[in-house]
Amino acid sequence: MKYSFSSSMKWSVFISAATFVLACLFSIVSTILLEGVVWGVGMLIVILLVLNGIVFDMLGLAAAAASETPFHAMASEKVAGARHAIAIVRNADRFSNFCNDVIGDISGVISGAASAAVVLKLMAPLSEAGALQTAVSVVFTAVVSALTVGGKALGKSFAIHRCTEIVLMIGKLFYLLERHLNIRVFGLKKKKSRGKRGNGRAA
Repeated sequence: MKYSFSSSMKWSVFISAATFVLACLFSIVSTILLEGVVWGVGMLIVILLVLNGIVFDMLGLAAAAASETPFHAMASEKVAGARHAIAIVRNADRFSNFCNDVIGDISGVISGAASAAVVLKLMAPLSEAGALQTAVSVVFTAVVSALTVGGKALGKSFAIHRCTEIVLMIGKLFYLLERHLNIRVFGLKKKKSRGKRGNGRAA
């Protein structure tokens, strides 16, 4: 894909605005979910946020690591999602930016805030828990960080070795979105049908 500074600038502005909106949305939803729930449920929400970041980090890396070649062969055999997979690879910079930097980083920030809220709920019954609350907060934050880094390490390894399968899976999802909901993400332009030889020639 040919580099264009103006196109990159437009994408940068768009993705910054999208990040702001999504960060607000994630924050509001997580706050609503955490309010009024016991600390065990809050911990489950934190784990789900961590898993969300790991999965999207894996998807973004798979798109950056994949090659177009196998998808061209699939597209020639009319495999569903193959043409969309080609589009994902051609737009790997934007796709990985959205998955890794937008969703991944937002999930990391929100999971950190959610961890603090879970610790407060866990320590709420104790009247004087200054040092204990600090210790629990440090340990819980360290556990969440370890799960995030360990999970991303596992996800990166899987993404690099199974990038073709992962990108094709995303391509099939985009294919279904376009076919059933008319939502086009990175769809390719349809090829114009060429007329038969002789058509248009003077009689």
